[in-house]
Amino acid sequence: MSISNTIAQLIMDMLEADGSAEMQRNELAQTVGCVPSQINYVIASRFTPEQGYIVESRRGGGGYIRITRATHSTPGALVMHVVNHIGASIDEKTARAHIINLVNADIISKQTAKIMLAAVLDGCYRELPPQQRDKVRAAVFKQMLLQTI
Repeated sequence: MSISNTIAQLIMDMLEADGSAEMQRNELAQTVGCVPSQINYVIASRFTPEQGYIVESRRGGGGYIRITRATHSTPGALVMHVVNHIGASIDEKTARAHIINLVNADIISKQTAKIMLAAVLDGCYRELPPQQRDKVRAAVFKQMLLQTI
């Protein structure tokens, strides 16, 4: 198992046990036997808002990193969280991550996800100037999401 997978699994185990994981970066790095920047990499790449996590951190001697699973009281609240997170533009990879997260949360069906994935593919926007593609994709994706509420 790679060091990144080991770190991610430790964090996932903490999340499953308590619903949130709070750690000091240096202590976790020492436990795993890696440099602290490796912890940052794993958190930045595997525990993102697109994947359904909220990461808080405080720097300094008593600093910590807290990761919690984003939970919402209703399916509509989760959809609105995604819509608000999209902003003015979104790339295909990020849109895909949001769609997979919504399927995993049982907010949209696999069939709906397939349609949404087809609509956010880069190929749909190749006729547009590159600087407009992610903006149009965001507008289309937001409208699809709003129709699911």
